[in-house]
Amino acid sequence: MTTPPTTTADKPASRTGPSGLASSGGQNLSLIGALTAVLALFGLLNDNYLSLSNMQVIAEAATITGLLAVVQTVVIICGGLDISVGSQAGVASVVSAMTFTSAGSSPLAGMAAAVGVGATIGVLNGVVIVYGRVNPTIATLAGLAAYKGLAQLMSDGRAQGYVLNDDTFIFLGRGKIAGLPVMVWILIVVAVAVHVLLKYTDIGRNLYAIGGNDTAARLAGININKYLVAVYALIGIVVAVAGILLTARTGSGQPTSGSEGLELKAITAAALGGCVLKGGKGGIGGTLLAVALLGCLENGLTVQGINAFWQNVAQGALLVVAVVIQQRRNGERAVGLPS
Repeated sequence: MTTPPTTTADKPASRTGPSGLASSGGQNLSLIGALTAVLALFGLLNDNYLSLSNMQVIAEAATITGLLAVVQTVVIICGGLDISVGSQAGVASVVSAMTFTSAGSSPLAGMAAAVGVGATIGVLNGVVIVYGRVNPTIATLAGLAAYKGLAQLMSDGRAQGYVLNDDTFIFLGRGKIAGLPVMVWILIVVAVAVHVLLKYTDIGRNLYAIGGNDTAARLAGININKYLVAVYALIGIVVAVAGILLTARTGSGQPTSGSEGLELKAITAAALGGCVLKGGKGGIGGTLLAVALLGCLENGLTVQGINAFWQNVAQGALLVVAVVIQQRRNGERAVGLPS
């Protein structure tokens, strides 16, 4: 008797799909506990830490990281990775400011150019990975260097343009709606849209299936190549939005300042939020909680006057801890030890 091919429905529920998202509840509770502890600790150490003004500072600072972490979550779910998002944000920032200046102070031209370049970079990454058959880590590691160099070449290695005389950029970088910064609203809209896509659509279910078992997904008729290229294009577009916000926040196009190191923060947030780096599991809610935790921790260390280098140490340590917890939960065999 011939065994029928495996389909996405045959995969364990704990690995993929909406039920896989539900299993991340314990992870989210742990993040909420850690976030509460961080807020309480730094609140006791500094009376102004829990003030409304400082909470807004934390929210604004975490927005760009949050946008990158949301799309990093998507690509990790489908079994990929993008280490080049920080450099992509730098390119988008420079393009938005330089186009704004050259187009006669047109904010729409600057934003459209940045989004167009971001989408192009995303598609290029996807094509290299899918059709060039290059490992996503290697391909985007190359992109990390290449796009950083491109941003520096375009800008001659320094900030370009000046957008703080434009009402649109001022509104994006410093405006508020219903008491919340516009930047935070943009993150909320993107996060909700991606959450709905992942949890309530066939596209989302297929992305979980690809990350959980790409062979079974292919046998089930899912066009994996098309999905992966589309995911990297989505990354490019959202990262371009983050680059535009970076320009609006700093007042000029930044080739590296403000974007360097964002890839580590985004990956750390996704891992802390419950994404399994092998793919097939994760959710936007956990990622946003992790972004909030990282933002509050970074701000608290800054307020306490702790050397910024220790913040990098903390981020690296958190990433290791998150992966160790994943390995233990999934019952992975330790390297070099018998199974």
